[in-house]
Amino acid sequence: MNKLKYLLTFSQPLVLVLAALTYTLGTGIARYLGRAEAPLAFGLGLGWILLILLPMNLLTVYFRPPNEPLIKDETIVERNWLRAAAFQISIASLGVVAVLTVFLFQGGISSTALFFAVLIVLAALAYALPPLRLITSGFGELTLSLLLAALLPAFAFTLKTGEVHRLLGAVAFPLTALTLAFFLAMSFPTFREDNKYERSSLLIRIGWQRAVPLHHLLVLTAYLLFAAMPQLGIPWGVIWPVFLIMPFALFQIFWMQQIAFGANPNWKFLIALATTVLGLTTYILTVTFWIR
Repeated sequence: MNKLKYLLTFSQPLVLVLAALTYTLGTGIARYLGRAEAPLAFGLGLGWILLILLPMNLLTVYFRPPNEPLIKDETIVERNWLRAAAFQISIASLGVVAVLTVFLFQGGISSTALFFAVLIVLAALAYALPPLRLITSGFGELTLSLLLAALLPAFAFTLKTGEVHRLLGAVAFPLTALTLAFFLAMSFPTFREDNKYERSSLLIRIGWQRAVPLHHLLVLTAYLLFAAMPQLGIPWGVIWPVFLIMPFALFQIFWMQQIAFGANPNWKFLIALATTVLGLTTYILTVTFWIR
């Protein structure tokens, strides 16, 4: 049972949930613009992206260097079992992806959607696999943010419409900034471990002294961009619900700044707060576009 629990942890369920949300957001934007619903294409596309991201997460564990333990106080047998299971699940997932790809092509897929699909695959491979392995290069957080907040909604949107729209970009930019702030905050609790094993996360690459103001800037930029969306002709009624989450975002900035000043860090609370800000903002945007 413990081994299955570790495999579940390695699969990064939070990332998968965020991916499902942002994919649904892209479909919701298309629906808001009056595009015809296609439940089969939606389901195939959702399954495709989740089964791309699952092996991406598991293969980051499979290719972890030998000097980095997968779990605390692991034995050789446990490590080998976990690596083998992660690899086998990844191969099985990619096999299903190949089948879903065939169905997507049979249903007709636009060249624009195909372009974003290729970008998603390339980003996932570059993030997890050597020689790039962006997860430990300092660019992993940026890659994952662009993948979740920009590429997945764009793929979902173009899967239904076959073209891009300014509303898609207007949502993707602030959401990418907020997602990057989320991953930056999530890297603070693992700073010592990352430094110990020489994992070059974004936090380690730029240093915590620069990371804290960057985090604040990203969060504030996201909400400024949301506030500017009516200037692009996007109704205020679509955007205002995200500002219900702004008090939590401001408190996240305050909490991070207190840690920078030397306060005793409560990492679990920081993680919960950052997850709440990004998760609820994405959820509210998704629901708003679906119901209007």
